[in-house]
Amino acid sequence: MISNRLPAQTPSQKDTSHPYKMHGTDTIWQMDAFDVLKYIMGTHIPSRANPDTVIVRPWRIFLSFAPAIAYTLSTEAEISLALNASFYTGEQATTNLSVLNIGGQYTELKQIIVPVISSIWSNGNKYDFLGDWRYYKYPSYTYGLGSNSILSNVDNVDYSYIKIYQEALRHFNSNYYMGLGYNLDYHYNIVDHTLGTDYFQYNGTATKTTSSGVVFHFMYDSRTNINNPKDAFYGSITYRYNSTLLGSSNNWQNVLLEIRKYFKLSDDKVLAFWSWNEFTFAGNAPYFDLPSTGWDTYANTGRGYIQGRFRGPDMVYGESEFRFGITRNGLLGGAVFINASSVTNWPTVKFTELFPGEGFGLRIKFNKYSDVNACVDYAFGVEGSRGIFFNLGEVF
Repeated sequence: MISNRLPAQTPSQKDTSHPYKMHGTDTIWQMDAFDVLKYIMGTHIPSRANPDTVIVRPWRIFLSFAPAIAYTLSTEAEISLALNASFYTGEQATTNLSVLNIGGQYTELKQIIVPVISSIWSNGNKYDFLGDWRYYKYPSYTYGLGSNSILSNVDNVDYSYIKIYQEALRHFNSNYYMGLGYNLDYHYNIVDHTLGTDYFQYNGTATKTTSSGVVFHFMYDSRTNINNPKDAFYGSITYRYNSTLLGSSNNWQNVLLEIRKYFKLSDDKVLAFWSWNEFTFAGNAPYFDLPSTGWDTYANTGRGYIQGRFRGPDMVYGESEFRFGITRNGLLGGAVFINASSVTNWPTVKFTELFPGEGFGLRIKFNKYSDVNACVDYAFGVEGSRGIFFNLGEVF
């Protein structure tokens, strides 16, 4: 990873036995995907005896991009491009790595997916600006509400979706931050092709829904690089108030509690834990705004199941992942993971079932300077559910 909390050293003092040393002009001997291309072309590749050098300065952008032809449970065959731009807005000794993720997908189901997700840290970490902007043209499937939903009760629904989430958090003590924001979820051109399901009973004949609300966010974050955290803790509580005065279809409220903990066991081994929990109350959220697996910020909850497989007024989710190196030069790594999710039934609003998932994956280093891995995972769930899942950057 990028070690941006180490004291400056002279070149003779640097410990080149460690894969990453970032102080002004730095030496790095590990390999990434671009080094593989250099090797194929017969040019320089880094080694302990002949490392790369890089000048780390504010606003220098480290790019990772991954064009792909793939197949996933939610999209079937797809053509996609994922881009990660990582940079410092100030001196790396006092400023976290900012990250901008941009994607574009076109799928066999004629879906168009364009997410723009960002975490921009100001100089000295005084502010953290969080953004999640998306456009979806999304013919897809939904499986009803609650833990008793079954795969055979599938509903084919077509809609377009605009998401605008923007927050500004202010540092106030140690790794604590607090701030305000605005959230908009706008689903329109909704067409339901299967009547008589939970979706029809909950949503009726509505062809558009809007959730518009102000957000209060309290956060503790000791991560210095969200692309690949190690030895860090993240805790977040977000309260959202949606109001018809702001254009919402209904008045309703939501609380999101998220916790992540990372234990660095060695230079190339990390044990990570993640919990994502959502609760709606004081009104009925529109169907597509109800908590659901696969609809977190990076669409990663519930690996082993198709996106939206479990949906309800409330959701609790937990996951653990063990990450390890395979090659000493850092190019290849692996992961094994287990998870479990549960949603409340509707209209009783009770948790009755827990749905496990498990799997394994490959990690390919795409940018050694920003520590970005391409993640390819194969995961299993119950009822024969299984599939391949892709990410640029660690899953959590």
